[in-house]
Amino acid sequence: MAKPATPNRSSARVVQLRKGATLEMVRLTCPDSAQALKIAESFGTALVDSDGIRDLHERLINETADSLAEGLGERAMQIHLQRIVGAFVGSAHGAGQFYSRAVTEARDATAKASNDARDEDLDGPVGYDSAAQRKREFAADMGVQAHALRMAAEGAVAAYEQVVGETWKPFDRPVENPGANLDRKAAEAQMAALG
Repeated sequence: MAKPATPNRSSARVVQLRKGATLEMVRLTCPDSAQALKIAESFGTALVDSDGIRDLHERLINETADSLAEGLGERAMQIHLQRIVGAFVGSAHGAGQFYSRAVTEARDATAKASNDARDEDLDGPVGYDSAAQRKREFAADMGVQAHALRMAAEGAVAAYEQVVGETWKPFDRPVENPGANLDRKAAEAQMAALG
């Protein structure tokens, strides 16, 4: 009995995508205006002009698009702005992640400092802050910076929507895997050598 012919399978490749940072990820990691205000009040840091930062970056992207409008087609403008906005969002997301780590370290140091049985976590010499205090102040500074970058990213995303007419999404680029290509070429060379 003859075997039925098997249909040719298409050699479809599965391409992994490297996910870009989204505005939602930024909002989850960076302080909002209320939290930035609490940080500024509690630590005596500078109060940033959240709305001013957002508005400035929104205008910046709009003015950039206006100046490029004659030289770029619609699709080229979309790609260009997607990359620019992606840089703002990626920067804010990185700052938010760094802020989260700084807060974790500050919490750990503060918890250790509150344990009276630990000698190494006692206050520093007179005139110097304890290690826990320095970590809390560092986390506060990083929180204010992350908030400022969040507002810049939000302004850029809002401008993208105005210019392009659709919601900004990060570009998900394929993960480069040069080793797979080399493996395939090596296998072809080996098979050719076998005859």
